[in-house]
Amino acid sequence: MPRPTKPRLVEFVPDVTYFKPPGIPLSSLDEVRIGFDELEALRLKDLEGLEQQECAARMNLAQSTLQRMLSQARAKVTRALVEGKAIRIEGGNYQQVARTLICGECGHRWDNESMETDDSMVCPVCEHAGVAPLWPRRGRKRGRPS
Repeated sequence: MPRPTKPRLVEFVPDVTYFKPPGIPLSSLDEVRIGFDELEALRLKDLEGLEQQECAARMNLAQSTLQRMLSQARAKVTRALVEGKAIRIEGGNYQQVARTLICGECGHRWDNESMETDDSMVCPVCEHAGVAPLWPRRGRKRGRPS
């Protein structure tokens, strides 16, 4: 019996989760599915430019697991681009976490190294208890295009 996998820590879940080539009806497109955990690996490594060891630590993974995820995710994206397939971002074995926190009183933002939030957290500047996660959201809704 294989060992159960630990959930991968994901800091960013995008609002837009579907991409398709223009001019091709959705009904005639094949899809490539990328998990939220695979997208997070790509984001940390390719967009933020972190080293693999740091990416793996932030996602609570072994470096070898992160390397496999990156290879698989890059192959999926490349296949979709080359073969004109749609990309759907969904699923995966992940747990969403808040790394950056913001104070509701003074607006101070800081990095939460423990990546845990609870009611006892206070702002390190003004000591206000109105602390909330700062999710990196964009202005669009999730869903499938028509």
